[in-house]
This record gives sequence, structure tokens and C-alpha cells, in this order.
Amino acid sequence: MRDYIELTKPRITWLILMSTGVGYFFGLPSHAWRDINWLLLLNTILGTGLIASGTAALNQWYERAADLKMHRTAGRPLPSGRLKASRALAFGIALSVAGFLELWLGVNLLSGLIGAFTLASYLFLYTPMKQRTWWSTTVGAIPGAMPPMIGYAAAAGAITRESWALFAILFLWQFPHFYSIAWMYKEDYARAGIRMLPVVEPDCRSTARQIVLYGIALIPVSLVPGMLGMTGRIYLIGALILGLVYLYSGVRVALDRTLVRARAVLLTSVLYLPLMYGLMLLDRPGL
Repeated sequence: MRDYIELTKPRITWLILMSTGVGYFFGLPSHAWRDINWLLLLNTILGTGLIASGTAALNQWYERAADLKMHRTAGRPLPSGRLKASRALAFGIALSVAGFLELWLGVNLLSGLIGAFTLASYLFLYTPMKQRTWWSTTVGAIPGAMPPMIGYAAAAGAITRESWALFAILFLWQFPHFYSIAWMYKEDYARAGIRMLPVVEPDCRSTARQIVLYGIALIPVSLVPGMLGMTGRIYLIGALILGLVYLYSGVRVALDRTLVRARAVLLTSVLYLPLMYGLMLLDRPGL
């Protein structure tokens, strides 16, 4: 059972579900916060969790040969031989189908279709592109930013500019986060033939530049919820401070291109997202 659970990448799934929950709450009218349909929220979280878990399992099934060549992934259930590939494939398909049906029948068709698009773009575009080009990171950031859209569509039954604002923040946040991971494990990725940017350009100058550029872009985009009336002044001030701290970690890694600085970017990114979401929820008008 532990091996099947490991296939679902629970440490990543909880971030996905947090983003989905935030999207759901912002999809509600401000006056509806005290009368939340908890069953609908539960179905949304459950369906998204199933699709995310199925996607993770199918991704590991597809990449089992590459995972065997990397130190940090060689101990996963498939490359280590603890699970058969056929069982992992069946498990991933079952979870994915169950997640889509849960979102479609338990929530609405729109959220189900967004979930299906997320799975398809991740597995059929991003995953195979990793062996071909470092632009895979940009493509992968699209499905990576979809969870708040699923939650928003579940609550509102539509996609609006507010949902796109949540998408844009999560989309841009991912680049420093994943570039720092690729930096830290570039030797592993190189052994597996995965063409992350630090593998293509080992001096990491381009990687550092990308981290800084996306950190700069994230700051004004993170202020958009306040401009749209989704949040108040407290969020605007907090988002600006968090954005500057995130950018500062990127500038440090650009000036001193070391693993220590790359790890600092990763740690800052992990703190940034839940703090931003917390500010959004606490400073939402009508709460």
C-alpha cells in the first residue's frame, strides 16, 4: 500500500489541493462564504485529488526507465522493482478516470474538462518534451497552474478574469521553483537524458536569468487580485513584500551561482505560495 501511495506523490498533491481550494473559495460570491456547499467542495477536492494522483502515477509509469538512472528517483516503486509496471498503469488509469467522473458527476462538466485537459497536457505534452527540449518547463507550467481554475469552475460554473488571475500567479511562481530543483539535480537529469535548462547550459547563467525574470514578472501579476477587488489592501502590501523576498532569493542565486543559493530559492518558493494563499483568504472582502 505504501508503494501505491508513493506513486501518487502526496507531497505534491497537497499543494495542488490547496490551490484548488483557494480557487473554489474565490469562485463563490462574497455573501456565500457563510453558506458554503461543503459537499460540493468535498467532491471538488476528491475529484481533483484523484486526477492529480492518477497523473502522478501515470507519469512515473512513463518515466520508469529514466527514473532508474537518477539517484533521487531510483528508489521509487517502479524503477526499484517493488511494483510491476502493468499494475501501476492500471492504478493510474483507474484513479484518473475516477477523478474525471467525480468532477463531472459530483461537481460540473466544466471542472471535469479542465481536469482532463490538465492530465492530457501534462502526460502527452510536457512529459515527452522533457527528453527533447528545456522549453518543456514552460509547457508543464500550464497544467501546473490549472488547479485553482478547477476549483473556481466548481464554485462559479464559469471561467472569469478572477480565475485567470489565480492561474497567472501559480503559472509564474513555478519557474523559480522548478528551475531551482533542476539546478540542484542537474547531474541526475543529465544521466537520464532529461533536457532541463541547467543540463543544456551547465554554467546556469541562463537558469539564474530565468529565475530573476520570472521573479520580476510575478510581482505585478500577484497584485492583480487586489486590483480586481478580490482582496483588500492588506493582501496588496503582503503580496508585494513576499514578491520582493522571492525576487531577492533569485537575485542572490544570479550573483552567486551555487547549490546553496539554488536551495534557498526552492525553500523560499515553498513558503511563498501558502503565505500568499493565506493572505488572499484572510483579506477577501465580505469575509
